[in-house]
Amino acid sequence: MTLDGYNTFCSTLAHASHVVQWGDAHVWKIGGKVFAVAHWGEEERKLLVTFKCSPLSYDLLKEQPGLQPAPYLASRGLKWIQRTGKDSMSDATLRKYLTQSYWLAASNLPKKTLRDLKLDVDAQRIAAKG
Repeated sequence: MTLDGYNTFCSTLAHASHVVQWGDAHVWKIGGKVFAVAHWGEEERKLLVTFKCSPLSYDLLKEQPGLQPAPYLASRGLKWIQRTGKDSMSDATLRKYLTQSYWLAASNLPKKTLRDLKLDVDAQRIAAKG
């Protein structure tokens, strides 16, 4: 996935906002909650994409080649994974995890914010299970 592809995909998620912060990191948020971060790695100039995930996904992904617990976030007990290379996870799979991360972040928003944004997190949970 290219940086443009990452930003284009994240922009398709309802009410997602983009900011460049922490130097050159492209950060995507929903209602002020971060759900994805991408930046260029210092080694080999490869795109590193970081996303929030469920505890089960975290346990499965953290051991896979090309994936690692996200620096800084995972060390604080948060369930975030960083994709360090596309060999481990296809772009299509990454898009699915970015979408899951979006909904995980949205589920932590206050109910009033969810109503204002017209996001139905409960319906999304049901759809994800089914």
